[in-house]
Amino acid sequence: MVEFLTWVEDSALGEMMRGLGVWSYGLFNLAHILGIATLFGSMLIFDLRLLGLWRRIPLRSVAAPTLPLAVAGFVLAAGSGTCMIATNAIDYSDNPFLLIKFPAIALGVLNAIVVAKLPAWQAVTATDAPAQREPRALAISGGLSLAFWLTAVASGRMIGYW
Repeated sequence: MVEFLTWVEDSALGEMMRGLGVWSYGLFNLAHILGIATLFGSMLIFDLRLLGLWRRIPLRSVAAPTLPLAVAGFVLAAGSGTCMIATNAIDYSDNPFLLIKFPAIALGVLNAIVVAKLPAWQAVTATDAPAQREPRALAISGGLSLAFWLTAVASGRMIGYW
């Protein structure tokens, strides 16, 4: 892990970030927070819908605005987070929360990919009819998604306190 973090910090991105000036890290941090808020806020609404809240609203109608926002938030958070960690990556080499955050993110992304391929997802999003109850697989995926993203957000926040 130390070798990888050393490589990240010594990369052209790390050098560029350290050379941008005193305000750059704060601006990237702000972008990271906005990305996280957009990602998590969108996923919270979507996952709660998968878990059965707001059943009168068709899942397709909830997915239409929330999923593109979640993707945009993820791209912003991942891009700004990569820039921030490249600034001083070696400082995080003994931080256990880093080892929790990144697997949680990977599991959140993997869960989203799996949901998109589920036959239950295909069937539910093919219609605008409100559901009485979502298929169990979608509800489970919604619960897992919430757990993964909450873990990523909480552990990411704790990184700064270690």
